[in-house]
Amino acid sequence: MHSDNPGERVPDAKAVAAAPGHTEAHAHPPAHGFRNLSLLVLGALGIVYGDIGTSPLYALREAFLPAHHITAVHDNVLGVLSLIFWALTLVVVIKYLIFIMRADNRGEGGILALLALLHTRTRAIAPALVLGLGLFGTALLYGEGVITPAISVLSAVEGLEIATPALSHFIVPITVIILVGLFLMQRHGTARVGIIFGPITLVWFIVLGALGLSWIVRAPEVLTAISPHYAVRFFINNGMTGYWVLGSVVLAITGAEALYADMGHFGKRPIRIGWFSIVFPALLLNYFGQGALLLTRSNVEHPFYEMVPPWALYPTVALATMATIIASQALISGSFSLTRQAIQLGYFPRIAIVHTSAKTEGQIYIPQVNTVLMVACIALVLAFRKSTNLAAAYGLAVVGTMTISSILFYFVARERWHWPTWKAAALCAFFLVTELAFLGANLVKFMHGAWLPLVMGLGVFTIMTTWKRGRSMLAAVFARSAFPMDLFINEITNKPPHRVPGAAVFLSANTHGVPPVLLHHLKHNKVLHEKVVLLSFITEDVPHVRLPDRVEVVDLGANLYRVTGRYGFMEKPVVPNLLAQCRAKGLKLPLQETTFYLGRETVLTGTKGAGMARWRKKLFALMHRNAQSATAFFEIPANRVVELGAQIEV
Repeated sequence: MHSDNPGERVPDAKAVAAAPGHTEAHAHPPAHGFRNLSLLVLGALGIVYGDIGTSPLYALREAFLPAHHITAVHDNVLGVLSLIFWALTLVVVIKYLIFIMRADNRGEGGILALLALLHTRTRAIAPALVLGLGLFGTALLYGEGVITPAISVLSAVEGLEIATPALSHFIVPITVIILVGLFLMQRHGTARVGIIFGPITLVWFIVLGALGLSWIVRAPEVLTAISPHYAVRFFINNGMTGYWVLGSVVLAITGAEALYADMGHFGKRPIRIGWFSIVFPALLLNYFGQGALLLTRSNVEHPFYEMVPPWALYPTVALATMATIIASQALISGSFSLTRQAIQLGYFPRIAIVHTSAKTEGQIYIPQVNTVLMVACIALVLAFRKSTNLAAAYGLAVVGTMTISSILFYFVARERWHWPTWKAAALCAFFLVTELAFLGANLVKFMHGAWLPLVMGLGVFTIMTTWKRGRSMLAAVFARSAFPMDLFINEITNKPPHRVPGAAVFLSANTHGVPPVLLHHLKHNKVLHEKVVLLSFITEDVPHVRLPDRVEVVDLGANLYRVTGRYGFMEKPVVPNLLAQCRAKGLKLPLQETTFYLGRETVLTGTKGAGMARWRKKLFALMHRNAQSATAFFEIPANRVVELGAQIEV
């Protein structure tokens, strides 16, 4: 939760939904009727499955790189295909589609939704550790948001090298140009482009399946790789060398977290139908088709593009590039949404959020985040130059997030659903056996790029926890100097100050006591407006708050009112809209007759006081100075604002 003042209450992670699968109508569009359901499935193809749908471009190729010392002989090909099949089945189907998607917060999913479902009194482990895991998992998602556009677009453009080796020197420049265009497009919003995301992705999956099928008929024995004994025999034959290949197999399940994170946009049923009817069959056909190619040809460097007939190579490269742009768009939009949630929950400073659609609330653009992502993506392409060099970093970011979501799911099952310990532990251990195996195989690549998402994650985690801790310290300072409301009411009743026409709104640090900015105003100006409103915001642990519950008005006496606006973590407070809703509660505040008084604190990093290292205090002060003003963030008319400053030492 966030407001102009640091003392504002940040809600603890507590129970919200009464049972798994509880949703509300606003969470996602209704899926009634074949046409509506079909449109939702088509939309999910473009948003939810874009990332995992582009994995065939590089996943199987990575497993047979010379560095792994695994040759593409019959048993090894079937073994790797078996590993990919069972990775998709165990992680995507069983973990996410069957179990994890039940842990929704009013229809919304993702790591922050898991955190919101947890009690603060977590019996099995320290709440701070659970919160820390959730925040680090969130931070890793930013790393995935940087790596996905870089590796996806780069792997698609690399198809030009297969078509014409002379173009190999242009792969990196072309990739950079595409990425720059992709990020520059963000300011215009994705509403128009999003309309064609689903159909293009549908064509992509049809092409994936058709290419794979054309090679499976030439070597149908690859279908026997569905049997898990090929995976077991692969490990027996290759030992630890075979285990390290899991670091490449995990690339086949990149984007699985999107099934859960984007659940609120489409609902569970369309996502599940899209997977079983289109995505899963197309992916399996393509992977097994690549396997058939490896069995029938020698010296295959890029199995995906070498499946393509020569006449269709350039169109396939173009289609793959469009598919990877769509996959990248989903991660970029997800980073915007994640940032807004973090701001609302008090883990990021205020920054400019631009709504690019008047009809769709989720269509947002955050310039600062967009710039950071663009610079980071381009830097990765220029530094690594080949998609295979980025694979190690990508795998660790993906499996790290998955592992954390499994751990958090255990506590949701215990705390929210009251499962027996043995049941929750057995299921999560089943998830973790697979994910920890993937994690270990990726950690060995630490010096070859796997350090990248960890560094990114630690950086974002440090920013989030520093901002949260710094705001808590400022809140403590305001709490110590708070003036009781009842004493203030008695004071202005017994010794009434001069009251001037109009209304004054003071952003309040909390829902109790007198805001410091009001005391400063009365002390220096010695007047009060005829109508005084103390305005507070509370962010609930739900994605959306019902409109009837949005605003609460309390008459404090002496023509003072306390107004509390309640918002979900996916909503942004807009002060003029909130004040307009006060009319229904009997409080009329004409905007042209209202003055807004805001506090602006200057943070001093003194030596006194504990709680944070000095370097973190300096970091907090830097973020505080550069945070967007409350006037702009809450969309308050600038010509109606008066700011009163104060210096605070932390």
